[in-house]
Amino acid sequence: MSSSTSETHQIIEHIVLFKVKENVDSTKLDSMVNDLQNLVKIDQVLHLSAGSIHRLRSNSNSVFTHVLHSRYRSKGDLKAYVDHPNHVRVVEELLPVWEDVMAVDWIADLIPGTTLALVPGSVGKISLVKVKENVSDEVKSEIMEVISEKSPEIDQITAGENFSPARCNGFSIVSIAYFKDFSEMKKNHKDLVMEKFGDFVDDTIVVEFVVPSGPIE
Repeated sequence: MSSSTSETHQIIEHIVLFKVKENVDSTKLDSMVNDLQNLVKIDQVLHLSAGSIHRLRSNSNSVFTHVLHSRYRSKGDLKAYVDHPNHVRVVEELLPVWEDVMAVDWIADLIPGTTLALVPGSVGKISLVKVKENVSDEVKSEIMEVISEKSPEIDQITAGENFSPARCNGFSIVSIAYFKDFSEMKKNHKDLVMEKFGDFVDDTIVVEFVVPSGPIE
């Protein structure tokens, strides 16, 4: 979904993974997702989707149940979103529902014309990498090349280094790719990071999810 020009511009990608407590009923879960989706109405948000995770794979058996992906024009806009009273209220109301939360942010290069708001029904794949201590910048760059490689079945992909270390659980390299549907995503199933760089990596998490429809008014 990109134009033919090779020029790029930058946006901020923001991913949050949630683990919901086991005793939360389905009505509360639906309400939680709707409250998160309604955050798209905050002025600084370019795109926001939130919903349940279809599948998660992790070397360390990390468990998350829901995911939020949003986009911003700048770090300042991301901060304005985080500090916005509606965001603060939703987080405070939902904290009792969550057992664990992890968040990563990175600067992404996009070709002008790239669709910022993803089509409902498309499939997202998030890949997170926790590198071992003292891994060289050269190896990190090589991991970044692998995790950001665009294959024909990928509609769009961005990757970068997390710049918000407080809630990332040590995961420093991340990418998000979008596909038309699961059949297209299945063509892109290999875990090349562990295959090529397993000696330099402590853990990986791969999250698959469907972009949901918008919030219920």
